[in-house]
Amino acid sequence: MESILKYPHLFEPIVLGGTVFRNRVFSSPQGFYNVGPESYPNDACAAFFARKAEGGVASVCIGDCIVDGKTGTHYPFLMRIDEQDSLPGFAEYASQVSRRGAVASVELSHAGIYAQAVAQRGDPVYGPVEMEGQYGHVLEMPESEIERIIGCYARAAAFAKGAGCGMVTIHGGHGWMLAQFWNKNINTRKDKWGGEPIENRMRFSIEVCKAIRKAVGRNFPIEFRMSGSECCEGGYDIDEGIEFAKRLDGVVDLIHVSAGHHQQMDAMVITHPSMFCEDGCNAKYAREIKKHVKTPVATVGAFTDPAMMEEVIASSGADVVEFARQTLADPDFMVKARTGREDEIGRCMRCMSCFASTGAGRHFHCAINPETGHELEYRSMPPVKEKKTVLVAGGGVGGMEAALTAAKRGHKVILCEKGPKLGGVLLCEDKVPFKTHLKEYLERQAMLCARAGVEIRLNTTVTPQYAVAQKADVLIAALGARPVKPPVEGIDGTNVYAAEEVYLDASKAGQKVVILGAGLVGVEMAIFLAQQGREATLVEILDRPNLENAAMHAMAVMKELRQRKIPMRLNTRATKIRPDGVEIEGPEGKGFLEADTVIYAAGMRAQRDEAVALSQCAPEFVMLGDCQTPKNIIAATQTAHTAAMLIGTR
Repeated sequence: MESILKYPHLFEPIVLGGTVFRNRVFSSPQGFYNVGPESYPNDACAAFFARKAEGGVASVCIGDCIVDGKTGTHYPFLMRIDEQDSLPGFAEYASQVSRRGAVASVELSHAGIYAQAVAQRGDPVYGPVEMEGQYGHVLEMPESEIERIIGCYARAAAFAKGAGCGMVTIHGGHGWMLAQFWNKNINTRKDKWGGEPIENRMRFSIEVCKAIRKAVGRNFPIEFRMSGSECCEGGYDIDEGIEFAKRLDGVVDLIHVSAGHHQQMDAMVITHPSMFCEDGCNAKYAREIKKHVKTPVATVGAFTDPAMMEEVIASSGADVVEFARQTLADPDFMVKARTGREDEIGRCMRCMSCFASTGAGRHFHCAINPETGHELEYRSMPPVKEKKTVLVAGGGVGGMEAALTAAKRGHKVILCEKGPKLGGVLLCEDKVPFKTHLKEYLERQAMLCARAGVEIRLNTTVTPQYAVAQKADVLIAALGARPVKPPVEGIDGTNVYAAEEVYLDASKAGQKVVILGAGLVGVEMAIFLAQQGREATLVEILDRPNLENAAMHAMAVMKELRQRKIPMRLNTRATKIRPDGVEIEGPEGKGFLEADTVIYAAGMRAQRDEAVALSQCAPEFVMLGDCQTPKNIIAATQTAHTAAMLIGTR
């Protein structure tokens, strides 16, 4: 029968282990860390994953569920699936996900030599062999312990099934315990559990699969997550990955092919592709493995485009496509793709804000989806009691989010932007190759504002007089921030520019460039210039790049700096800018850096005075985003969204 759908392969159901999955897109394992000291799933956890299921994916998976808290825990707050008291939490998660039409799964994991939490409490850490590990001394896992942990996997799988889950995912990738036994450079055992023969190194994984099958029965799907290649020194490559997959063929119901290694920094940003990677960058590993196995294969890694995902399945590159961060950026991805609204899909920018937020507060948040991590809050958001007229001053990230949200809530919204285009200060990065999805986000927000009925007034500066004349009920000031010009002699020279000026017109930069400031703006500018064949040197007054708040993205940019051999002068300050370069003073005393162009990236100044001047021009006033305190996209979108949601509710 001819399909009426644009993406027929993507929406074709698939049967795995006797279970029908409604389409070919799964939400891949993602941890949830906003838990109490017992590390059990809670109401926030159930709501977080239920929201993914509402959006139409076929399966949803909680990641990082530890099968043996005694020996297998990496972080102390990872989910405990080896304790009976966690049953209500897992049962509520499974219920909320399955009632929304998705198959609930849990990822069964053991850290092995990377059991950091185990080491920190002074208990033995086990691995394939005795060795010095990242977190201290590692003991060789005796055969009795191997057998016990196999039993832990089986009991965890049976527990998940009993809680109402419809699938389990065995984590055998990213350098965790089962993968450690695969690695011939680590597993040099002389018994049947290791050594050169691949059958020996695979034995632990195969026995885990068999034990789980015995515990859950035939008609219960088992997914096995592996790295097609570990992509790091000392790890295995795709050729060996194919051999591992061949041994899993027919043993499990779905071979989930990821890539990289969680504990090797350069490989970690392959496991979690950065903005410097192309879309679908890891699909090649699944495509190769699928040529050698009959078991269905899943691919994962940087998928944001339904057309690309359709092509992967249509061309037999994989049977299932999985993503995790994309469900944070837009949990309604599948609904929109199926109903012809793909132009409304919020595509993950791979900015790693989600990783930064989990590192800072153990909450997943998203730069472009302000509801992520607040699912319970938005379920109970009070309704609008009174429709109001809202004037938004500033058409940047915060201003557009506030305007769009207020319009969706039924208010009349006027959005004023002093420039000729919506997007604010981030428009300057339109031509940066690794910011393609940022450009798409700004364009989509502008389109959605217009589609929602927002009255958009470009080339319009909101002065106090203008604001009063609009007679708005609510005035939202989202005026942003401007670059700080550092107090360096010669800073006003004709060869000196703010970073945004060079982003807007890269021809202003000469062949040799000195960048003042190694924060995120500075290092990204250095990478951008290096991509164009220019030579850039970073000068930073601190003893390290100022990337503390960038988390995983910091790993990605540092990897780019190393690969491109971009020099960085730390503990160094610029003392004078000359037409031919910059005089500096650092650990080695005074020096000089030759340069055609000098770019400053020394932070931003909030336009507070301009915003405060509007504070008495409407009955209600909100100041948000960078004009209050310069931070980042995630702070701007979250404050804007919440402020707009509350309009007319009190």
